[in-house]
Amino acid sequence: MSREFQVTFDAHDPRALSVFWADVLGYVVPGPPGVTVPEGADPLAAWDEFLARIGVPEAQWNSRSAIEDPDGNRPRVFFQQVPEDKVAKNRVHLDVRAAPGLQGDERMAALEAECDRLVALGAKRLARYEPAPPMDSGHIVMADPEGNEFCLD
Repeated sequence: MSREFQVTFDAHDPRALSVFWADVLGYVVPGPPGVTVPEGADPLAAWDEFLARIGVPEAQWNSRSAIEDPDGNRPRVFFQQVPEDKVAKNRVHLDVRAAPGLQGDERMAALEAECDRLVALGAKRLARYEPAPPMDSGHIVMADPEGNEFCLD
């Protein structure tokens, strides 16, 4: 029997990192429990209102955040605030499938275009790996705004 899971990131700024990853993955920040967030409204503002209403101290409002696939098919991503810095390479990372089915120059051009988009959102480009058939179709290694490595694949 398979299990549902969520991916959890440790972060200094959970809200900012959740907004970054929502843009990367095409996910959304869900509204608070029992609150319908109108189309176009800021779900983070709805969370601030909700947390204030239930008495959570403002200093704790950025202690966690989450994003979800709007279609409900992919894993939820959770961000939790931690005091320590990232000190080593991730042992687990996300591969963002930005060029599925593409090969060669067309694939690498699609990865480069996505890399440019993500750099504009705050990511950092770390390395490009050229296609080396049959084992590697080529990919770009990046880091999110808090230094967590991920690949454009």
